[in-house]
Amino acid sequence: MARAALPGTSLRLARLSGHGDGRFLLIPLDHSVSDGPITTAAGFHDLVHDLVAGGADGIVVHKGRARLIDPEALASCSLVVHLSASTAHGPDTDAKVLVGDVAEALRLGADAVSVHVNIGSHTEAAQLADLGTVAAACDRWGIPLIAMIYPRGPRMTGPPSPELVAHVVNVAADLGADLVKTVFADPPERMSEVVASSPVPVLVAGGADSRQSLAEFARTALATGCRGLAIGRRIFTSPTPRQTVRELADIVHGSLHDTLPPSNRLAGVL
Repeated sequence: MARAALPGTSLRLARLSGHGDGRFLLIPLDHSVSDGPITTAAGFHDLVHDLVAGGADGIVVHKGRARLIDPEALASCSLVVHLSASTAHGPDTDAKVLVGDVAEALRLGADAVSVHVNIGSHTEAAQLADLGTVAAACDRWGIPLIAMIYPRGPRMTGPPSPELVAHVVNVAADLGADLVKTVFADPPERMSEVVASSPVPVLVAGGADSRQSLAEFARTALATGCRGLAIGRRIFTSPTPRQTVRELADIVHGSLHDTLPPSNRLAGVL
């Protein structure tokens, strides 16, 4: 049985699922810290408007970028403030450090916060400690925590097994995450086992794999029981991000919802 969320957490989770169906379409835009600018400053403003118009439930940005977003642009879209960072130029790109806190995120109007953890990295212990610290603050303030957790590091070789993905997902849940974003484990029927093992909703990252269209990937992910998508790069590099998001939003919140058992809907996880 899922744990009861605090009233503030429940309210913000409901807001984060823009259609009130317990399904989520989040667009991470934090890549400008890890990899460099994803567009021009003016282009970022236009991108946010396109994502919201397309039907994104939430965007994920760092605290400084959150201050620069037109508040009116987020009238129908949630704000998630990402608290972890590293850059592609560091000696260990799998090492993540906290660069913000829950109180800052709340002052910015955040509906949720997110923390990145790489299981199998050299700094796994510190990242787990950070996740636990942020989880405690989220409980104190009544704000949802999204754990972006991956099997990633020098001990991780080859595609992650379903057993490994299930492990990292449950690490996030056990340490206090309300939602978990992770990789998709092939084959799809094994991803269903990953989802079944998790006491909190699982969202999948889109990555850079172009062997499937985003629409095909979304349908496959939802059919396994995943509760949504958290895809950035394959959307903001699209020539038509608004249309891409609209197509994904139709899949995430559309007819597939009728095929999911009631236990997979929002009322079953709050």
